[in-house]
Amino acid sequence: MIITAMDNWKPAPGVLLEWHPTERARELAAAATVDDTPPSFLQDGHIRSYQSKHAAGERHRAYLGATTEFDGELDESALTCALQRYVLGHEGLRTSFSMDGDTIARHRVDPAAVEFEVRDVGRTDDHTEFMTYIDERFGREATPIGWPGFSFGAVRRPGSFTLYYGTDHAFSDGASQILVISELADLYRAEVEGTEPVDTSEISHSFLEYVRRERTAAAAVDHDSPAVAEWTRILTARGGVMPKFPLDLGLAPGETAPVRPVELDLLDASETDAFDKICHESGARTNGGIFAAIAITDHELAGVDDYFGITVLSTRGRDFAVSQGWFCNFAPVSFDVAGARTFTELASVAQEGYARAKALAAAPVHAVLGTLIASGVAGPDVASSPNLLSYIDFRRFPGAGSPTDDRAVLFTGEGRTANASMWINRDARHLYLGSQTPDTAIARANIERYHRHLASVFVAVARDGDYVITDPNTTKGTRAGHHD
Repeated sequence: MIITAMDNWKPAPGVLLEWHPTERARELAAAATVDDTPPSFLQDGHIRSYQSKHAAGERHRAYLGATTEFDGELDESALTCALQRYVLGHEGLRTSFSMDGDTIARHRVDPAAVEFEVRDVGRTDDHTEFMTYIDERFGREATPIGWPGFSFGAVRRPGSFTLYYGTDHAFSDGASQILVISELADLYRAEVEGTEPVDTSEISHSFLEYVRRERTAAAAVDHDSPAVAEWTRILTARGGVMPKFPLDLGLAPGETAPVRPVELDLLDASETDAFDKICHESGARTNGGIFAAIAITDHELAGVDDYFGITVLSTRGRDFAVSQGWFCNFAPVSFDVAGARTFTELASVAQEGYARAKALAAAPVHAVLGTLIASGVAGPDVASSPNLLSYIDFRRFPGAGSPTDDRAVLFTGEGRTANASMWINRDARHLYLGSQTPDTAIARANIERYHRHLASVFVAVARDGDYVITDPNTTKGTRAGHHD
């Protein structure tokens, strides 16, 4: 399984199949009652952004996609049943939203409406045409307004088929997209074989329950909360603003540019194991080591002595381990760089910074930032699209190593951005980086320079056991054992 640019997904030609609610299901969905569970904080902001862009006539690309390949002839009836069981198993997928003025309402569809039928809509023989088809279909169907907020389809050919699933971000996150592949594969195989799938009800609680818990946690946040105090300390030291990419991206304040996807292999499997070993010997874990390598790069290329980044953290816990939804929080990672001479010295410091971030993630960030805005510590736009870093270890997910997992591709829609957020991922084959960057000449040059330097830090640690941090006025650090 790999996260990559959508254009890198290249299924073989075949017959295009789409699954849609039946007429009866559409009628039931249209009559769905309003549920008193509000949107989550992330859903709320996302829906408002969607409505704003929709009103401006902009194309919707805030969707997530997942796809894989199956051997054998496609059993359409079995796949229909698998899809229905999947949706019935996740209450959040049986909801949609509407907006009336400034008010967002959640509508919950009756389980009786979960009834789909398959349609043959032609063939795909050209990659470019297929990419246009997928982008238009997801942009039209995978939205937060109206049910269902996802698209489901397949490409059928003799002896094999491609399965794909696209959903609006309001109903999914990166981990959910990883999970959907293994769950649909398991459900489909169970239907074909006439067996019962594994019962995961104890670890797939409803996303609506998660939202209710989130609101309860948010209500407990006030000016005296430890999370507010830590956020205040970090933001006050930085003028009340969120971190940005440390190098010039060629954009004026508030300006965005079309997304240019960038991917980079950092380490192969054996090098990743070596990097992981060095991190543990230095009192850190892989995630702390990743932050240390990034902080070194920021220091050496941009003179950053006090690292500050925003990381994406999972908030699932055991109850929601395999649930579908948007189970994320954002937290600041902050630590001093200037006092460290080598990567191995910095790694444990970075790990402490990451541990503080994990502790902060217990408090919903929107409640914390709302308190900071009210107190004047931060401006009203403090939460708008910060530069982010996430780390996912794909080896830890159900289905890892299976054929459907090995063939799986995850991607996101590609709109516009002012950031160069990084998604660093690990699987059995390698450690790699993905980024959606602004497509400007300055950004292309500086991001290539930044990523090349970052990769050299990872390689030095993995191959030589350490990396000597140099003065930011120099252009490159030194591999341990290879300096004057």
